[in-house]
Amino acid sequence: MQHLARTTGDYGLGRMIHSVHMTADVATLNSFYEDVFGALIFRGIDEPEYLDVEDRWASLMLIGNLCIESMAPNEPVDATKPVGKFYTKFGQHLHSVGFRVADLQGLGDHMIAGGTYIGRPGGGQLKQMAELGALPYFYLSPRITSGLMIELCGVDMRGDPRLADTWSSQVKMWENGHPLTIHRLAYVTLGVQDADEALDTYLKQLQAVLIHSGRDEIENCRYHLVQLGDCLLRLAEPLDGHSGLGQHVQRWGNAIYALTLGVRDLDSARAWLSKKGVRAELAGPGRLAANVEDCHGAPYFFSTEPIPNDPFQK
Repeated sequence: MQHLARTTGDYGLGRMIHSVHMTADVATLNSFYEDVFGALIFRGIDEPEYLDVEDRWASLMLIGNLCIESMAPNEPVDATKPVGKFYTKFGQHLHSVGFRVADLQGLGDHMIAGGTYIGRPGGGQLKQMAELGALPYFYLSPRITSGLMIELCGVDMRGDPRLADTWSSQVKMWENGHPLTIHRLAYVTLGVQDADEALDTYLKQLQAVLIHSGRDEIENCRYHLVQLGDCLLRLAEPLDGHSGLGQHVQRWGNAIYALTLGVRDLDSARAWLSKKGVRAELAGPGRLAANVEDCHGAPYFFSTEPIPNDPFQK
């Protein structure tokens, strides 16, 4: 099995290993994902795992091809450390995305040589790759990625079912055996104040591939859709402050906003969410918006809309 088949850039930025959902209580968030999304927890199953360098608790779970890391700061919250600092500012909120990189050493050396600030695990600037030691990952600061915290990792996640030979069969259970009918992560939305500036950043800093540019009449925003590894990232600039996206950018500035899941049957998804107490409204033809409060602070959209120039269309 080829694990990095869909990569971008000179250093092989590939699989989106996870998107992190910050919370105060990992167990409660895990139960929500299991009950509503049919999530499969594969790390931190019986209890969350503690990582000392980050001073946090976390579990890992799959929803189709999307991996969610549910994360909470250790108590008492230490706001001087990155996880605690984020939670103190944002509370329950989407936190970041992570990618597997084929040549992490090369990418890190390239960025450091170019004067790019990269963060070490647990906080602080990484000035040379040798400082990582046995920890094969580093972070890109939101200050240099138009607001998106990105973890870049040189190894696969231990126990990731997507790497198993049985995955092509297992993934079908979300699409064919669950009422949400999820068949993939469609895209991650980054809310930005200037979509063109953000696009320039991603093309130059991370060698993203521009897929499509346009205007979304439902959210009243202009956007650029780029490919990063096996993920699509939508750089969305609201044109007014009334939409959920507009309010989010007004409050937080450039920051990760939402996850959009591709589904086969929107009516089935809406009925299931209602049954589970998650309020959801049709945002427009082919798109369902779940209530943010009912989803523990994470905006989720469910869509049957085609993606222009979709590089991952089956």
